[in-house]
Amino acid sequence: MHLFFRTLLQLLLARRRSKLSIWGVSSLPLRVLPTDIDIAMHINNGMYLSLMDLGRFDLMVRSGIWDQMRRNGWSPVVGGETISFRKSLTLGQRYTIETRIIGFDDRAIYFEQRMVADGEIYARAYIATRLVTRKGPVTNEEIFAEMGQPPADMVLPEWIHQWRLNNSLPSTRRPAPHAWTRS
Repeated sequence: MHLFFRTLLQLLLARRRSKLSIWGVSSLPLRVLPTDIDIAMHINNGMYLSLMDLGRFDLMVRSGIWDQMRRNGWSPVVGGETISFRKSLTLGQRYTIETRIIGFDDRAIYFEQRMVADGEIYARAYIATRLVTRKGPVTNEEIFAEMGQPPADMVLPEWIHQWRLNNSLPSTRRPAPHAWTRS
């Protein structure tokens, strides 16, 4: 909810920006706001992932996919994400969120996103997402029918497959009991 109004604003502003392919790279210019920082006066580690949502929305809106998704009743959800930090973004600093799709498997669409300032990567994340409806997940066949086929040279790195397998929780149709011992 903390980025609700900022997300709505970005959804509107993205419509005024140049069009791009869903297979291209979105570059969203932003500035670090007081609501983005923590007590150490830099973007809070959790806020990076929330801000990266704005980059994915920018890519979807500018490519026209967002409108297609809404017509079909599809909603994007995140299934997993990992982030690495290199430098801190501080209050008032200008930066861009660079976003691109890096591949698919049978369960997810994978994005790479970077926070870039002065030509340097400050943070990088990999996000596994799904498109869902009230009836369940959207298949790749349905996605490609709307988006078009991905570029032939788009191959998901093997380490992403391993990360997804090693990081995922059981399906919602299977139990995932919590059984830590207490001391």
